[in-house]
Amino acid sequence: MHEPTTEGERAVVASQCAAKLEMTMPTVIDGVDNAVASAYGGWPDRLYLVGADMRVAYQGGEGPFGFKPNELERAIEQHLELVGTAV
Repeated sequence: MHEPTTEGERAVVASQCAAKLEMTMPTVIDGVDNAVASAYGGWPDRLYLVGADMRVAYQGGEGPFGFKPNELERAIEQHLELVGTAV
C-alpha cells in the first residue's frame, strides 16, 4: 500500500477514511514528519474492546485501513451476550 508522502495526500486518505467510517467528529492529520505520533506514541492505531474482565476482548488491525467498525460492533455484541447483558 502506498504511504502518503505529502500533507495533501494525507488529507485525501484521512478524508476517504472518515467518509468510509461515517465519522461525525472532526478529523485531523499529522504532518508527514509524524511529529504528533512521535510525541504521543499514537502508533499503531487500532480499535480495541476491553471486556468486563478488563482484558482485551477485541483488537483490530492497524489503522486506518485496518479499522473495521463492523467487526468491533460484532465483538461488542458477542461480549455482551457472554456477560449476559442485552444490547
